[in-house]
Amino acid sequence: MALISLVFPIFNEEAVLPVLVARLEALLPTLEKDGDTVEVLFTNDGSRDGSLAQLRELAQTRSWVRVLSFSRNFGHQVAVTAGMHHASGAAVVLLDADLQDPPELLPEMIRLWRDEGWEVVYGKRRSREGETAFKLLTASIFYKILQRLTSVAIPENTGDFRLMDRKVVDALNTMGEQHRFLRGMAAWVGFRQYALEYDRPARAAGETKYPFRKMFKLAMDAVTGFSYAPLKLARDLGAFVALASIVYGVIQAVRYALAPGSFQAGWTSIIVVLSLLSGVQLITLGLIGEYIGRIYDEVKGRPLYLLSEKLGFEAQSESSKPS
Repeated sequence: MALISLVFPIFNEEAVLPVLVARLEALLPTLEKDGDTVEVLFTNDGSRDGSLAQLRELAQTRSWVRVLSFSRNFGHQVAVTAGMHHASGAAVVLLDADLQDPPELLPEMIRLWRDEGWEVVYGKRRSREGETAFKLLTASIFYKILQRLTSVAIPENTGDFRLMDRKVVDALNTMGEQHRFLRGMAAWVGFRQYALEYDRPARAAGETKYPFRKMFKLAMDAVTGFSYAPLKLARDLGAFVALASIVYGVIQAVRYALAPGSFQAGWTSIIVVLSLLSGVQLITLGLIGEYIGRIYDEVKGRPLYLLSEKLGFEAQSESSKPS
């Protein structure tokens, strides 16, 4: 018998919450048939719709619901982290509330964890329904670039959907960096990991909470969090431009020495070289600035998030008391 914790980050999900809860309630008897118990942790990430009101009602009417509510929006990755911090289960499962991570896969994930000894069971997307060709293309390019830039093997076509053993969660909970890329962190800690392939459905309701701007930020967090390659690229690019400039200068000097009368000095070459050098310098400064900005965020030592409410944890404490 074991306690299984399910963690859902919530941001403006009032349309999908009733569907999610109905599917969880239908699944609970299957999950608890072998004597296991289930707790469901919802982290309200500063929702501006009716999500928090629904979560409050769920916490009052269902003993298995726990609610964490942030003081403001701190972001998806931090919301998932808060759920991990407060989860008590021997196994912790991370899922998105939009039902693109099908909860019906949970029995198989738990079986792989309990019967076959896998310490991490992560979902690997075999197909992705309802996503644009642009998103599929950019996601594929991102993972290929990430594989080349980092020394950590981060599986392609995966998200945060995964079951993790308590020892894995405890290891992740010691990692307090501000700019978080959880699927990379889960790969970094190691342990025995299994890829469970599935067909990812479209959102059950509502709109995506990861537009291109947030996807780009997540990509930057992934690259800068797990690789120094951008800094090395800036160094190599600077060296290449410097060498090219020297070669160009030598060629021009030779041309002038061989035919001084036919050589006409012009602004074109000067402008091209200056523009190229300026561009390289700005790119280099920008990359250095990304890393310095992250160092700045870390040394401030601010908490990852602030809670305004915790609901349902009293029921958890009562249920843990001896009868």
